[in-house]
Amino acid sequence: MPTQADMANPETTAIIVTYHPALDVLGQLVGRLKNQVKAILIVDNGSDEDIAAWNKAQGLAADHVIALNENVGIAAAQNAGIEWAKQQGASHVLLMDQDSLPAHDMVAELHAALIDKPAAASAGPRYMDSRQKNPPPFLQIRNWRLFRHRCETGCDVLPVDYLIASGCLIPMPVLEQVGDMRDDLFIDYVDIEWGLRAGHHGFQSYGVCSAHMEHSLGEAPIEFRGRKIPLHSPLRHYYHFRNAVLLYRTGWVPFQWKCVDAWRLLLKYGFYTLYAKPRRQHFMKMTQGLLHGIMGKAGKH
Repeated sequence: MPTQADMANPETTAIIVTYHPALDVLGQLVGRLKNQVKAILIVDNGSDEDIAAWNKAQGLAADHVIALNENVGIAAAQNAGIEWAKQQGASHVLLMDQDSLPAHDMVAELHAALIDKPAAASAGPRYMDSRQKNPPPFLQIRNWRLFRHRCETGCDVLPVDYLIASGCLIPMPVLEQVGDMRDDLFIDYVDIEWGLRAGHHGFQSYGVCSAHMEHSLGEAPIEFRGRKIPLHSPLRHYYHFRNAVLLYRTGWVPFQWKCVDAWRLLLKYGFYTLYAKPRRQHFMKMTQGLLHGIMGKAGKH
């Protein structure tokens, strides 16, 4: 469990994973984090751009850059960052995507939410995608149904099954007990698997309504009957469907969660087959992902 000293005097390292980033947005992200954390680390996942050289030229620069020679996946890159943060004596890590922009007080709000929750696995912000009409809700499965927590007040701290990785604040003692991110998933369901594993170890994740972040989820959404449905590339759909099935094959994952998520996956399979363009590519990649998941195939595709 995190100690009182950790909570009172947090030494937070922000870990930004990049892959062909928009450098102007990355610069904004570093600038917004500069006064909120002790250290900023960029882990570059094999981008063509020389991120280390770019960083050195910035007025507000990250404290360190780890340049990986190839794209090893989001989980392995996060794990490399977590290991560096451990070596620096960090009490917490803050995981960030390259295209997320935290509010000026986001990290402080996340820390405040953790103070009286010694069994907290992590805390994450309410994020806004400018292409969506409303902030996505926090998710939790209850009584064999998906429950969508919406922030009724700005000070709500809501229990959830998992959080998206970007903006997720994790105490280092929790990582030491729960373990790092599962790198054979490569991308997609990495944050879900870790959140469920933390719950399996007796920890609880929380969504913090007073912590805010701008974040773009996937590509341009599909407009359907007045709703905007998130859309990813065919390759991301491969990982999404494969990794979902890999989690269904994992013994400790709650059976109730498997059933509810599998039903949602079936609905996604039908919806994206009909409405995601190019339809054939999405259908083929989703189907291939399902088959590879059933076969137990993991790693980079």
